Amino acid sequence: MTASTQEPLELASLDLIQHLKRVPSEHKGDAGKVVIIGGSSGMAGALVLAGNASLHLGAGWTILEMLDHSSTQALIEQPELMVRAAGSDAAELLNKTSPDLIAIGPGLGKSSLAHKWLQASLAYPKIPLVIDADALNLIADNADLLVALQKRNRQFPDFSVITPHPGEAAQLLKISSKQVQDQRKVALKSLVQLTGSIVVLKGEHTLIASPQHSSVQCLQGNPGMGTGGMGDILTGSIAAIAVQGVRHQLNLWSSTCIAVQLHASAADSLVNKGVGPIGLTPSETILEMRSLLNSLL
Repeated sequence: MTASTQEPLELASLDLIQHLKRVPSEHKGDAGKVVIIGGSSGMAGALVLAGNASLHLGAGWTILEMLDHSSTQALIEQPELMVRAAGSDAAELLNKTSPDLIAIGPGLGKSSLAHKWLQASLAYPKIPLVIDADALNLIADNADLLVALQKRNRQFPDFSVITPHPGEAAQLLKISSKQVQDQRKVALKSLVQLTGSIVVLKGEHTLIASPQHSSVQCLQGNPGMGTGGMGDILTGSIAAIAVQGVRHQLNLWSSTCIAVQLHASAADSLVNKGVGPIGLTPSETILEMRSLLNSLL
């Protein structure tokens, strides 16, 4: 796919990024409350990376629902993150928390507890929902969860975004990863039709589309982004931009496009400074994204 047949994604939606500017009277409530769900046994780092991205890109609150309860004690060096042991009463806990946005998937695993939290997230109405990683694999394996996502998107169009890499896309579409990679634009369209969501198909020149929007392509990014955790920070970044957008007139589509472009552009900026591509880390990329975002405001 070439730029001549695919609309490029412009970071220069500067007019849209300007919506994120803070006025002096704003407080954390104006920047929104994010709940991110994941962190099963051995996978706490994925949830923490997503949380750090949300924190550093401006969410007012970032609450982590950690499925591995033993890992909740391991974050004393990150006091800004509100870490909770995810209980089995997921729907009740979400109702009590009243999030402005839910993100689910980083390190989630496929346990019965993970399934409960995904069910509760899909049932939670009228707020943006970001779905990644094992949450996508659970949906691919369970027809009822897919139906719940489709129903939610009929009720609240453009209020969910899924962020599959080619392997997760293949599982959702019941085809091979090679087929996804060989026909990325076709796979993107199929994912939009299947789920009714905004779809971010990750990979070289990430593609984004939705039922209401034609596809766009991110022309930035580099091979250094092919490392564990980069997808987790994209989830946290979309969450942070979108939750600020709730009270700053920026919808989930625009927030997603901005986050994808910031993510790739920050990685390129680091490489231009001699940091990577080999050894480029998600944590470094989060800080570069913050710098880039603030430079544009």
